[in-house]
Amino acid sequence: MTKKWWIIGILVLTAVLAGFLWFSLTDSDKQDAPSPPRTSEPSGDESDADPGDRNAEGEDDLSENIRESFSDALESAKSLFVQRDLHITALGDSLTQGVGDTTDDGGYVGILEESINQNSDTAAETVQVGNFGKRGNRTDHLLERLDNEDLQGSIREADLILITIGANDVIKVVKDNVTSTLDYEQFVEAQAIYEQNLRSILEKIRELNPEASIYLLGVYNPFDKYFKDIPELNQIISDWNRISRQVLTEFDNTGFIPIRDIFEGADEDILWEDNFHPNEVGYKRMAERVLEYIREEIEE
Repeated sequence: MTKKWWIIGILVLTAVLAGFLWFSLTDSDKQDAPSPPRTSEPSGDESDADPGDRNAEGEDDLSENIRESFSDALESAKSLFVQRDLHITALGDSLTQGVGDTTDDGGYVGILEESINQNSDTAAETVQVGNFGKRGNRTDHLLERLDNEDLQGSIREADLILITIGANDVIKVVKDNVTSTLDYEQFVEAQAIYEQNLRSILEKIRELNPEASIYLLGVYNPFDKYFKDIPELNQIISDWNRISRQVLTEFDNTGFIPIRDIFEGADEDILWEDNFHPNEVGYKRMAERVLEYIREEIEE
């Protein structure tokens, strides 16, 4: 692809991102108190995961589709014999917070929690989840928030830690260069910062909890459907996921959960109205993927 088409593509992407930034910037800088808790890794790149049996049958009514999809998620958890008093801490950005889930089920984290606990054979919850997702968080935000006492307490108690982070680091590059020419090298420069921040995050978590399993969810390209002719976008996402995998290898008991394939080439609408965050169906797909990766980890 010529430099001319790269520049044109970025300009078009910037225009589309303007809508997303309008949604995210309203509270992206708010670092308020974390949300209160609600009372080894398969190998291969993101393209290796087979999403074939994760796509719900087409429905004319989206609400019916969501209900059936959620029922499928519950069904997949029925055979679980989960450890009692299991504590999961979820950290990160809007994907952990559940932005875009208009059912208020808490996104993939809430679906995962409810899927497991509704199949418990006792009145007590099998799994307790602390959700500390914050919309707009980048790696530098999360690193700073790790000084929060409530968050630290949840990490110390955790048997398993789930993290979504990195997408806003990519968006920051676009935002910082919205009035100038954006090129691939600017993303390369930002990668070094992302890598160091991610390493520092994992080091800090390990200081608080040396034993818990840590799973980092990958990032995806929500613009794949609209910009298939701009291969650099996919390269940027691949770079971010490659760096994440590489940093994780420096720490014991960690895993990478790919979600890119869920969103790229999906045969149904799985994004919210901002065309960036998942909707209910998208979060359901994420919950299924996470359950697939942590299943052996949480079973007795």
